[in-house]
Amino acid sequence: MTALRPEREDAYGTTSYGSFGVPGAGAPYGPPPDDETMALRLPEAPDATGSYGAPLTAPGGPAAPYAPPAPGGGRAARRKAAKRRHGRRGGPEGGSEPLGPARRGGEDGRPLSRVEARRRARASKPGPAVLASRAVGELFITTGVLMLLFVTYQLWWTNVRAHAQADREASSLQDDWANGRRNPGAFSPGQGFAILHIPKLDVVVPIAEGVSNKKVPDKGMVGHYGEGSLRTAMPDAKTGNFGLAGHRNTHGEPFRYINRLQPGDAVVVETQDEYFVYKVASMLPVTSPGNVSVLDPVPKGSGFTGPGRYITLTTCTPEFTSKYRLIVWGKMVEERPRSKGKPDALVE
Repeated sequence: MTALRPEREDAYGTTSYGSFGVPGAGAPYGPPPDDETMALRLPEAPDATGSYGAPLTAPGGPAAPYAPPAPGGGRAARRKAAKRRHGRRGGPEGGSEPLGPARRGGEDGRPLSRVEARRRARASKPGPAVLASRAVGELFITTGVLMLLFVTYQLWWTNVRAHAQADREASSLQDDWANGRRNPGAFSPGQGFAILHIPKLDVVVPIAEGVSNKKVPDKGMVGHYGEGSLRTAMPDAKTGNFGLAGHRNTHGEPFRYINRLQPGDAVVVETQDEYFVYKVASMLPVTSPGNVSVLDPVPKGSGFTGPGRYITLTTCTPEFTSKYRLIVWGKMVEERPRSKGKPDALVE
């Protein structure tokens, strides 16, 4: 029983032996080898039925055509082909490269050529008209901001600064008077020498010599007409017209509301030695800036008929303009030494 014997016959009628000719190994060798050659040979051309070579016939079954091997070789080749078709991560053919302008395509889905892509890019850029409109808009915005800053400076900051300067001048005057420093009687332009009180308007402001804007009114003070042809009397003069000028708007605006004064309202001038109390007598709502006759010793239009001790307040009108002048006149009704205390107009 030691002789070799076939284990089984396969479908071709050949004996199946095990691996390396050992019976029972379970791997059939298939048809007997070709007697002509053991070399590789090309498959025969397909016949009229589309089969490669003669059909292989299994016992008892129909002929099965020979299926050619898959193109490209084995599993590795198939993977490479799949990557070429679908990309590394299953994306569109040609890999995962993002689509550029030339590949996004037009409305019909057709990829754009390089020239078309450039044209589309140029069309998406703003034209000269758009750039010009943007420049004009930015210019208007900048101008508006600058104007807003200027208005803020004029209407707010100038008042803040002028009030601070006027308060310092008033404090300096009062300190000098309290310490017994005598004033010279004649004052240089911009030098303070008195304090104006208008109780009804809650105004307390220094009076300085001169009406130059930069030296006096722009610093929040009231200026005395004391120079040249517009020279007016001082309060202690026996007769004459004490003329004052002040801003109605901005720079402290001490005369902003003098149009609210009524006949009989008090206006007080405080000096180092005395209080001079005036009562409002009349008002000229509008007159020309060149009407200097309102500063005459007997001012025209005031209603005064003869020499006396008068006060004249002048300012601009309408508000926020300097086109015309507003005039208020008063007549002295009391001269009170400081040693006797404040007048009733400042006590009430």
